Amino acid sequence: MSASVPTRTQVLGLARETTALTADSTPTKRHHPPHSPPPLRPRRFPVASADLSASVAVFLIALPLSLGIALATGAPLQAGLVAAAVGGLVAGRLGGSPLQVSGPAAGLTVVTADLIHRYGWRTTCAITVLAGLAQLGLGCLRVARTALAVSPAVVHGMLAGIGLTIAVAQLHIVLGGNPQSSVLDNLRALPAQLAGLHPAAVSVSALTLTLLLLWPRIPGRAGRLLHRIPAALVAVAGATAIATVTELTLPRVDLPSWRSHALAGLPEGPVLGLAAAVLTTTLVCSVQSLLGAVAVDKLVAGTPGLSAQVGRSRLDRELLGQGAANVVSGTLGGLPVAGVAVRSSANVQAGAVSRNSTMVHGVLVVIAALLMVPVLEFIPLASLAALVMAVGIQMVSLHHIRTVTRHREVLVYVVTTLGVVFLGVLEGVAMGIAVAVAVALHRLTHTRITHDEKEGVHHVHVRGQLTFLAVPRLSRALHLVPQGAHAVVKLSGSFMDHAAFESLQDWQKTHTAQGGSAEVTGRRAGVRIAEPTGPAGRRTGPGLDGTDEPDGIDDIDGTDRTDRTEGSAFCRCRPWTPWRNHQCESPQSPRSPDGHTSGALGEDPGGASGRLPGEPPSGEPGGDAHETRGTHQNRAPSTHQDGAPGGHPDGTPDQRPHGTPGAHLERRPDRRRDAPPDAHSDGPQDGPPASSSAPDPSEHQLMRGISAFQRNTAPRVRGELARLAREGQRPAQLFLTCADSRLVTSMITSSGPGDLFVVRNVGNLVPLPGEEGGDDSVAAAIEYAVDVLKVRSITVCGHSGCGAMQALLDAEPGEARTPLKRWLRHGRPSLERMAEGIRPAARLSGRRPADAVEQLCLTNVVQQLEHLRAHESVTRALREGALELHGMYFHVGEAQAYLLTETGGDGVFDHVGTADLSA
Repeated sequence: MSASVPTRTQVLGLARETTALTADSTPTKRHHPPHSPPPLRPRRFPVASADLSASVAVFLIALPLSLGIALATGAPLQAGLVAAAVGGLVAGRLGGSPLQVSGPAAGLTVVTADLIHRYGWRTTCAITVLAGLAQLGLGCLRVARTALAVSPAVVHGMLAGIGLTIAVAQLHIVLGGNPQSSVLDNLRALPAQLAGLHPAAVSVSALTLTLLLLWPRIPGRAGRLLHRIPAALVAVAGATAIATVTELTLPRVDLPSWRSHALAGLPEGPVLGLAAAVLTTTLVCSVQSLLGAVAVDKLVAGTPGLSAQVGRSRLDRELLGQGAANVVSGTLGGLPVAGVAVRSSANVQAGAVSRNSTMVHGVLVVIAALLMVPVLEFIPLASLAALVMAVGIQMVSLHHIRTVTRHREVLVYVVTTLGVVFLGVLEGVAMGIAVAVAVALHRLTHTRITHDEKEGVHHVHVRGQLTFLAVPRLSRALHLVPQGAHAVVKLSGSFMDHAAFESLQDWQKTHTAQGGSAEVTGRRAGVRIAEPTGPAGRRTGPGLDGTDEPDGIDDIDGTDRTDRTEGSAFCRCRPWTPWRNHQCESPQSPRSPDGHTSGALGEDPGGASGRLPGEPPSGEPGGDAHETRGTHQNRAPSTHQDGAPGGHPDGTPDQRPHGTPGAHLERRPDRRRDAPPDAHSDGPQDGPPASSSAPDPSEHQLMRGISAFQRNTAPRVRGELARLAREGQRPAQLFLTCADSRLVTSMITSSGPGDLFVVRNVGNLVPLPGEEGGDDSVAAAIEYAVDVLKVRSITVCGHSGCGAMQALLDAEPGEARTPLKRWLRHGRPSLERMAEGIRPAARLSGRRPADAVEQLCLTNVVQQLEHLRAHESVTRALREGALELHGMYFHVGEAQAYLLTETGGDGVFDHVGTADLSA
């Protein structure tokens, strides 16, 4: 009996199957299909070209600044290079802010110079090590955000004081002399220094400052090309070249051999003095680094496309990274390390996308310190001093001064600045914090209340915070208003405690009950205390038309005053609120078609979706857009002027409990069976309507929505729409998404009129061009957007719970060819892509898709992007670099957006977080 010999192909197949079974039995996850070879192992430290170019730009800035700061502190010049290298490598690798560049900072110059003068260089290095250990401890305790509680006026004042100290000290070197140990000594010695100028030093310094000032202002195309070279490098290099060519006799950089470089030693000096030194160094390093990380987050958020690649800074980790860097730098004989604003902003602007740019910059500093010593020794000290003096002057920011002036914190700023200049950093910061606390207490306890009468109207003006301490004075002013008079109470503060609120509300109720009227207005439109209302919601005092306030003012009871007008006296619909669709109630308890009265939200017989029993779920194709019963979800809300979602004009959502009058659902009668109930009946009418002119419920809803737009929103957007009408539309983006009514494109993209060119269809499908029986409307919109409107990007947006994707999964071959079925054939490639399993499945970052529907929704976005690339206009624009394609997934239940990132051919949708945009 002969035995069959297996072929080579069978052996290889068996080996692959055995490997796949072994992989399935192990707990490790397989990231590639079972019958394909594993992907190549990625490099451990891949460096993108953008990071490489950014690191060179940062290195060219850091090199002269590091030498200049070391010169300003009186430390060995190598110490600046050591700190720059350690800041790039250690803080760059371990820190929590990927794009922040750390190194010797100008903000630490005064502190370090004072330490060197008092304790010597080796003890200063030991203090740096101890400060790093203190930072590590604070990072482990997770108290990083506590540093952000310091008043900005104190921080800005501290930086301004340090900048003034640096500028005055370096001015002596610029003039050819030597600086003194304190600001007062430098100011006293300045007249004698001016009398004995050193012409060579002054000329080199003037040339440095001139290049530093004029280089960024070179106009035209040449300027745009030359601006890629940092101004600091050009200034120092130009001054060095002129000084070398003309053979000027000047003190120059002296870098002794690294063999003689002094390392850290044991600290020597009084214990209290050393403890204060460690505390000061820790405070300045930590605050500057953490504020720098927050500033970098703002720069990243303002750079298009970068926030999706770079996450927000982790401040506790950043504190740990800075602490580790200071320990290493101090041990190796380097200056204290902190985040540096100039280098960090240059890193972001140069296009860095990861922490690799910071680390490569550190490597370049090491190479320069080892191989470029002969070149560095040509640099005149006067040029470095001029560079550092310019940095010190820039630390006194006019923008910061305007900001603290606007917030009435000039006193805090001035006291902190003067304290730092004349007493020291720690003393100045302590004085600033004390003054800031005193100013806050003064504002909280001092409230000015005035009363006057104009044209028969009594005005009570409250300036300041309204707390229980001001209640007696408020009560006296309110009782000056006679009975039956009209009063206006204006609140100009930003805080009112419970006692003041109750006192004001009680007086208002009493005054209104006695025949008077009261109007309480806030500093912002939309802050009011409701007046008591009579029958049918009518006010007992002067009506809406009796005030000069704009429409859309919200009462403190959560209702919109303009919605209580004739014709909609009981409507409490508010735009962009967390409403169950629209929260309305009729004069009588509305009833459902079966005669049962609808209850509160918690008693909704239709369940969480707000549907009546037997209605199709909202996730089906068309969903809420075709719903004729139940809630009003298909009505598109209007937006506020600033586009922010919220019940109030400032975007604050209206949090109204279910038990309040506005928290009930209106059950509209079925248009196919019942007529609208009569306003005076207790139940539905089973016959035809009493009058043939009675409006249909949907028509009434449409008219009411349009009326609300004309009344509230149109006056606010009329100017912008008029501009768009004159100039024409110029949208920056084509947004192609599903027709599902739960996707409000302007809301989830924070866009307004003229921003988006929107195409919506069932399933956010893009038919392939030229396909038989295809849909030319989508292709026409794409062609018009790309070729005529010149949009810069196209986004395909899918969403969770898509009824079209569910219909694709449920479709059977023999079903009738309805218009919907014929349209959904354009989604079959997505279904086939998901089923074939050859390519990696699209997924969400951090979790698996919840079910097959979500998997298909994600896959569909990737597939429709491929269809999009097949269109001729899109292909041409992509080839020319004039167009970008984006994939987006919106999870309706989580109100969370995900953006598609393509890495290694896999479609991964990354979570989009919230960015701090405050200035």
